[in-house]
Amino acid sequence: MAITEQHTKMIDGVELTPKAVAAIGRPTYDNVEDERRARKVGLAAALRVFGRLGYGEGVAGHITARDPEFTDHFWVNPFGKSFRHMKTSDLILVNHAGEVVYGSQPVNRAAFVLHDAIHKARPDVIGAAHAHSTYGKAWSTLGRKLDPITQDSCIFYDDHVLIAEQGGAVVFEETAAEEIISKFPTGKAAIHQNHGLFTVGTTVEAAAFWFITMDRSCQAQLLAEAAGTPKLIPHDMALYTQQLTGFADAGWFQFQPLFQEICASDPDLFE
Repeated sequence: MAITEQHTKMIDGVELTPKAVAAIGRPTYDNVEDERRARKVGLAAALRVFGRLGYGEGVAGHITARDPEFTDHFWVNPFGKSFRHMKTSDLILVNHAGEVVYGSQPVNRAAFVLHDAIHKARPDVIGAAHAHSTYGKAWSTLGRKLDPITQDSCIFYDDHVLIAEQGGAVVFEETAAEEIISKFPTGKAAIHQNHGLFTVGTTVEAAAFWFITMDRSCQAQLLAEAAGTPKLIPHDMALYTQQLTGFADAGWFQFQPLFQEICASDPDLFE
């Protein structure tokens, strides 16, 4: 089974072509100020969702969004600020020298070096996400990629990597971060051995959703293997499912219910 140009991209049987995404409401922007504001709102919302899902682990964890005008700069949550209380006004803008050029709060050094490396190496990446989530951490200790055992895990089939380099070490040096990211030249996700998950997307919303569903896929495989030996989805079917559910716009769209919920319950994120 293989995808052809004649196939329509679907999520749970619903058509999701780029035209359909536009009809659903994925916005476009006439000016860079509006696009920057939208990326910052998406970033603050993603951080709040991470907080609600329990991904906070002290001061660890970070999500970034590339600035639409200064593309060698990215927006990131400030060091030591709770995910659950993040506002768009809290976000700081950092350049590739590690300097905070907008905002008064400090940047997490570990956040800077890893995200700086990915934004430098991957011009396709707009958003990137990492947190010390329980199931991602647990799975990372096994030194294995995820298997295609569920429809959701097929999102990552042939589209994620395992990185053993610098596994378990706190990464503060740019050379160490560059070594890690050199093993992640393509794809939407990485499992960093003895550390956790790292996801990227062409939108910050996609990067956030890939992280959430990957962490849950880690949980599902841990549970399945605790109970027995999971049956693998055959290669052709897994690849077919990945191409139908794992494309960039699907990540953005799948995040929208979470975005709607957090905007309704936490309107102060817009401040």
